[in-house]
Amino acid sequence: MSSSRLGLRLAACLLNISEARRKHIVENIARAALLEKNGQKHPEVSVLNIFSDQDYNRSVITIAASVDELGDSVLAACLEAFQSVDMEVQEGIHPCLGAVDLIPIYPLSGVGVEECGAVARSLAKKLVLHVPGCSVFLFGEADLPRKRSLVQRRKQLGWFTRRDFSALEWDLGATPARSCGLTGVGASPYVMNCNVTINSEDLALGKELASAIRGSNVHGLKGVQAMAFPHEGKIEIACNVESFEAQGTEETCKDAQYMSYTVHGDRFSYVSPHYIETRVKELARERGITTLGKALIGFTPNECKNCAEYAIKEGIGEFWKMRGGIFM
Repeated sequence: MSSSRLGLRLAACLLNISEARRKHIVENIARAALLEKNGQKHPEVSVLNIFSDQDYNRSVITIAASVDELGDSVLAACLEAFQSVDMEVQEGIHPCLGAVDLIPIYPLSGVGVEECGAVARSLAKKLVLHVPGCSVFLFGEADLPRKRSLVQRRKQLGWFTRRDFSALEWDLGATPARSCGLTGVGASPYVMNCNVTINSEDLALGKELASAIRGSNVHGLKGVQAMAFPHEGKIEIACNVESFEAQGTEETCKDAQYMSYTVHGDRFSYVSPHYIETRVKELARERGITTLGKALIGFTPNECKNCAEYAIKEGIGEFWKMRGGIFM
């Protein structure tokens, strides 16, 4: 059953929290998203997935809701997170600047990215109002009028290397409190996360492979940003896979490099997780090593939409339990 027949206009937030080693904390943050201020359950909100990585000390909580409910739902989860995660003592391999590190809002069905940008801006204003010491930088459709991408903002802020908050330039809020750090809030077409592990401990080699598949590389994969990290004794190529407006016939090429979907009348494409794994495997083989598989952090865009429709139609708030969650 389509969301239009359900009467729902759906959006999702892939909430990035700088905590993974205390499972009960992560689940408390997820459950907070399901409750209204009066303690009653949000009728049109579901936590679809929790992905937590011990080495990274980072969790991605997929919250789906009607676009009218999503902002308050994510706000509740963030309030819980700021009470539970302290950046002064946080440790992990993955770069981060905030206890709540990223709040990206994505359209799923019946809503455009501009409206998601308005939700993100409203949420950012509420965050700095409700959380003393919370500071926000904006990206994508929330960053008006410049609409700078998350990649641009991260580079400007030194996201990959900096944990000193004193020199940061933020968009909303006061000087970042050391316990809170800096939070990114924005909106864009869906961004998928896909990681491929190579059978090597050589970080330099991993960085070489990540650079080779990056969309900014002339021979790279369109819409893919990639980084290499030590992970569980091997090297993981961590990819953010952006959706982009579909043009021409490139998305139907014979090698099935692209997958497509439509939301609110706009057609988007993205590089398939299978193709990313295949390309990393080819590049690794050229260097005499193998790969050890891939991990999809949550869902593809269509999977997210379909799960959201089902969960909300059936009133399943803790949908992640049906999937078993993914704690690694």
